[in-house]
Amino acid sequence: MVQWKIPLFDSDFGQEEIDAVTKVLQSRWLTMGELTHQFETQFCNYINVKHAFAVSNGTTALHLANVVLEIGAGDEVIVPSFTFIASVNSIIYTGATPIFADVASENDLTISPQDIERKISNKTKAILVVHYGGYPCQMEAIMSLARKHNLLVIEDVAHAPGAELNGTSCGSFGDCGCFSFFSNKNLSTGEGGMLVTNRDDLSARIKLLRSHGMTSLTFDRYKGHSYSYDVVDLGYNYRPTEIGSALGIVQLNKLAMKNKRRKELVEYYQTKLADLDGISIPFINHPGISTYHIFPILLNPEIDRNRFMEFLKQNGIQTSIHYPPAHRFTYHKKYLQPKHSLPVTEDIARREVTLPLYPDLKFEEIDYIAEVIKNFAAR
Repeated sequence: MVQWKIPLFDSDFGQEEIDAVTKVLQSRWLTMGELTHQFETQFCNYINVKHAFAVSNGTTALHLANVVLEIGAGDEVIVPSFTFIASVNSIIYTGATPIFADVASENDLTISPQDIERKISNKTKAILVVHYGGYPCQMEAIMSLARKHNLLVIEDVAHAPGAELNGTSCGSFGDCGCFSFFSNKNLSTGEGGMLVTNRDDLSARIKLLRSHGMTSLTFDRYKGHSYSYDVVDLGYNYRPTEIGSALGIVQLNKLAMKNKRRKELVEYYQTKLADLDGISIPFINHPGISTYHIFPILLNPEIDRNRFMEFLKQNGIQTSIHYPPAHRFTYHKKYLQPKHSLPVTEDIARREVTLPLYPDLKFEEIDYIAEVIKNFAAR
């Protein structure tokens, strides 16, 4: 196992999280209950949305969003290829077809509204956008397209809890917003997620389908509010745990502070790397408020990415790639239609490298990363 001098990400759980989890264990009620309701309420308030439902992970949030919006066989959903595969799989789970759209530019790695419009057909039912890296998509243009063509909008906000555009929180623009609380996320519960909506008509069905389509829950019966239940729809076991919700409450209270720290680190990175030959930094002067989930750079085409990442590894710096494009995976390449080219995605996917970023990263460690990159360039 490699002992990284600087890992790609690091969790920042402290005594507050330990105390919160210990309290849940002492309560002896571990599955979805009062703490989950409290977490949902606080999350609603944080991003200014009407309804929030904690779920088992971000993928189940995405799948449930597709289901409650009645996306299915015969439908097409436009989605970026430059995303984690869960965004795409959530569409395929329903029997619908993902239609891959390009990203905007090498400075804006979010989905292109212009390419969305090119990909709309008479089968298109929805647009699934991804706020890549914590940077807001061009939501005004995208929502205008959705209204023009009568399309649904799902937001993948896995990277962006707390991001805003023109005073509106990411996740609250479309019909549904889907958050992930995986270990490396800005708000982490290990696993976990949240599905949010401002649509009252979706609220009851999300609540029902999250737990097998049952009319009452185990916690209801534990509290004496019910003795039995009916099953009135085909639902899923997408419930969270009280342990995850307890962690989520503590993490949510720290989120604004942690996002602010990420911003400071990214701005420092930008000053240290600005004059380096061979790399460019996306999202410079990007509109809105970002959560700075990751720090991607783009290598010049003549640089061998594997050699670059190996050199950083030899110097104790962990890097990654966000992301291999979905349409190039063995299973998913069948969904790329011959007439649907993705030139910007193809270009940046060959050149993107993600450098370490997490709230406890130190400025001196960024100095070291910059120096190692300079040494690589000198070679």
